[in-house]
Amino acid sequence: MSEWGEQIAALPLRWDRKGRLQVLMVTSRDTGRWVMPKGWEMDGKKPWAAAAIEALEEAGVRGHIAREAIGTYTYGKVLDDGSVQPCRVQLFPMIADKLKRRWKERKQRKRRWFSIRSAAKRVDEPTLAELLRSLEDGQFSKGTLRKLCKAA
Repeated sequence: MSEWGEQIAALPLRWDRKGRLQVLMVTSRDTGRWVMPKGWEMDGKKPWAAAAIEALEEAGVRGHIAREAIGTYTYGKVLDDGSVQPCRVQLFPMIADKLKRRWKERKQRKRRWFSIRSAAKRVDEPTLAELLRSLEDGQFSKGTLRKLCKAA
């Protein structure tokens, strides 16, 4: 397939007690590698709203999500028939407010908070790692992120 699949992803964020930015990641259901909560765009839903739904279903996290993506990354999604679908993913930052104890995909995935640097090392997608490192480099300050993710 040569056509791009359009996906959305949430980037759940929080600050630890020392003021360091952390990102919540989940394991993929097939390979168990660490990924962002993501999925296909949803009919009738704004991309940022769909990303918030994916965050809740895959990671059990609620929060304030930005209505603007902070960037995009690409990857090859392996489909059920073994073919690879190239996907372009819009990444929406989310300030996490609540982690649910019980959520839809809790038996299929693990979730864990990582430092930005550690998260960037764990992802397979170079453009996603670059986006994560831009957060650590201070391209997005605490105030900027809070403004982006202000309550709707």
